[in-house]
Amino acid sequence: MNRQAQAVVLFLVGGAVLRAGSTDLYLRYVKAGLRPLLLVAGAVLIVAAVATVLYEFRRPRGEQRPGDHEDGQSHGHGHGHGHVHRESWISWLLVLPLFALILVAPPALGSYSAVRTGTALQAPWGFPALPSGDPLKLSVDDYAGRAAFDHGRSLKGRKVTITGFIALDRGGAPYLTRMILNCCAADAQPIKVGLTGRTPPVLQPDTWLEITGTYSSRRTKDPVNDGVIPFIDVSRAKPVPAPRDQYESPE
Repeated sequence: MNRQAQAVVLFLVGGAVLRAGSTDLYLRYVKAGLRPLLLVAGAVLIVAAVATVLYEFRRPRGEQRPGDHEDGQSHGHGHGHGHVHRESWISWLLVLPLFALILVAPPALGSYSAVRTGTALQAPWGFPALPSGDPLKLSVDDYAGRAAFDHGRSLKGRKVTITGFIALDRGGAPYLTRMILNCCAADAQPIKVGLTGRTPPVLQPDTWLEITGTYSSRRTKDPVNDGVIPFIDVSRAKPVPAPRDQYESPE
């Protein structure tokens, strides 16, 4: 692949990264806080592509780049000429994943991944005081951490609202779940909260629900990794659209 072709690939990569970073598409790949870095990386790649093209146009015609001699030798033989061109065409296949990134938005990880991965719930460093409000809106991670490791002390007497998608274990038990990102979708792991109380009679995997309820002392073990799964005593459950950012970051 010559310099001009390399510049095209750089430009396409930079354009794809900029498009993802300037829309909500990037939330399918990395956590929200990395948006500025994506935008900078995309801009740098595009600038590098433009600089490469300008360098090639300004380079004297007779100047030989590293590798030109070898290419010329290959062109001196019929078999070498065909081999070089086949490699050039094959190298352009590297561009195909870029078009997939530009044209197709992959879905966020859901119940299929959640039930096959153990809960990532870990004891937090502390439990800050909760703000006033009824019901109190919490992330799934925050509620689960307080319910499991603070024994609900900061939750007792409080009505809370948490939002997530439904995942059903092999026995059909429902969990309200959110996938947690430390960096990107490749390291996503689930936080699961069991449901007790006034749960809907029929729960479909990947259905997004807003659950309002109170702390429950009930717990179970995740069948995948034996991690703790706390419960919430449901008083109301209503379907909601999937949020703009379907992932959470650790509290």
